[in-house]
Formats: sequence, structure tokens, C-alpha cells
Amino acid sequence: MTDELLIKFLLKETSEEETTAIEKWLAADPANVSAFLELEKIWESSQLLAPKSPVNEELAWLSFKEKLNKKEKVGLLQHKSAVPDQNVVSLQRKYTWINVAAVFILALGAWVFYKVLTPAQYMDLAANQEVITQKLPDGSELTLNKKSALSYASDFKTDRSVRLDSGEVFFNVAPDKSHPFIIEVDQVSVKVVGTSFNVKHKNQQTEVIVETGIVKVSLKGETINLVAGERVLINSSSEKLLKERNQDQLYNYYRTRTFVLKNTPLWKFSEVLNQAYDVKITVDPAIKNLTLSTTLKLNETLDYNLGIICQTLNLTYSSKGKEILLTNKK
Repeated sequence: MTDELLIKFLLKETSEEETTAIEKWLAADPANVSAFLELEKIWESSQLLAPKSPVNEELAWLSFKEKLNKKEKVGLLQHKSAVPDQNVVSLQRKYTWINVAAVFILALGAWVFYKVLTPAQYMDLAANQEVITQKLPDGSELTLNKKSALSYASDFKTDRSVRLDSGEVFFNVAPDKSHPFIIEVDQVSVKVVGTSFNVKHKNQQTEVIVETGIVKVSLKGETINLVAGERVLINSSSEKLLKERNQDQLYNYYRTRTFVLKNTPLWKFSEVLNQAYDVKITVDPAIKNLTLSTTLKLNETLDYNLGIICQTLNLTYSSKGKEILLTNKK
């Protein structure tokens, strides 16, 4: 369906056959309706942009016809004058359509200029001392860990872009092949259509872990595909993207309220405990690589979980306020 015919339809100048064709086209696909409504919006804007001529076009047209008639002869020439007159009417209509097209192009150009050069509006979303879950306008669901902040495009159904400033977020993305879901984290770009994955950005490090589907991660012109069970860790000095198998489900603790450990190094678990309980655990270098394979509950107190760790690995801990030291038993 051509834009010219649709504009003609908006001007109510289509024939019955053309009107029927347009109505069938609109009924054939909801996408056609969306395209038509967008065109109608642009056309209405173009009416506001159309220049107002100080000349009364109708009076000018009548004056032109009067001057033309004075030069025409009677008899046969008067009879022939009907043909030029029709040609002039046709010419007038032709130039009307040229004006319409010019105004439309001007409006379209202004609209594109506005879209490209006007900064997109973003909505802020943050979790402070509580984990929060939020649904976006496209149906995607986000779970933000404590002390996490991001922003998303206000026109999210057509511009599915997110900026993760800090923290950790689990994304369960609604499928939409025509509008990819894009997350920007510093120099890292994460692009998906519909899948679920975890993104953590802290201390100039970005970690992406995929739970379902495929995720594209880009850095400095390089792109890799991550599938379910794979992860990539990127820091400020990373030059290449190196993916690996994810070894545990610890990243999910803030959603499941459970610490699932599978040969997890003590130093790594202590970092998660720091975030979960808002403390500062220091692990003696001599024991930092000891591993744990167990399941603990976030709903339990930190003292209870530390007691289980110490009992399992034959360790002890001491605390002073929020500072905790884990060491070997003497």
C-alpha cells in the first residue's frame, strides 16, 4: 500500500474501489493499522507545519481564468476553450498533490530529525534496602537486588532499552522479535529478544549469567552468544569476551531466598553474604579457597548460617559490629 494512496484516503479523495482496497488492507493485519495510525499522526502534524500563503488561492485561480477567457475568441475557439480549461484544472490538481507530497516530506523529515536528535526520555527504577520486582510496559519482569539502580526508555513498547547503573538485576524478557531488548552497562551491551538472565554490575565488573534462551553480549566491537548455563565476566581491563560454564546457582539467592552452593569457594560465598546481610566479612587467606556444597536459607540469621559454615569446614569467626573475621580453629 503506497503512502500517496493513504494520504489520498486521509483527504477523502479516494474512489470507492480505492477505499475498499485500503479497508481490506487494514483488516488484513494489525500491523497495517499501526502503520496507518502512525502515518495519520505524521500527516496531522504536517498540517501544522504547512506554510500559510498570504495569497487567496481561489481568487487567484478565478482571476487567471478571467484573463484567459479574454484572450479567447468566439465560435470555434470558445468551443476549444473547454479543453485547456480541463487541462488547467488537471494541472491545478497535479500541483496540489505536489504540494501535499512536499508538505508530507517536510513533516516526515522534521519527525525523523526530532526522533534522532531529541534525547530519549528515561524512567528511573531503584531498590534500596529491599528486593523489588517490577513489570515493564512490554510485559518483561525485572527483579532488582538491594542497592540496585537502572533506567528504562519511557516509550518502552517501541524502544526496549535499559541502562543499568549499578547493582544486580534478573531480567525475564517478554518475546518481541521486532523490538530487541537492549541493556547498556558502561561499555558492555546485552541484547536479547526473549529470555531470562542475570546481570550484575559492581566494582567496575559486569557479570552476565543466562538462565534460559540466548543472550548476545558485546564489548568494543566483539560479540559473543551465551546460552543457558553460561556466563561471562567483564572488568575494566577486559579486551576479549571469554564465556564459561556457570558452576552454581548462587546468583539467584535474592530471588529464591536460598543460597545454593556447589563446590563454591569460601571467598565467593563471603562476598554474597556481605551483600545479603550488609556486613563486611574478611576471610583468612589460608582458608579462602575452601569449598562448600550445601543449601542455606536467606531467611535465617547471619549467625546461624555462619555457624553452619564453621561447623562444616572446622572454622571459627569473630565479629565487631558489622566486621566479621573467618579463620581456622586453633
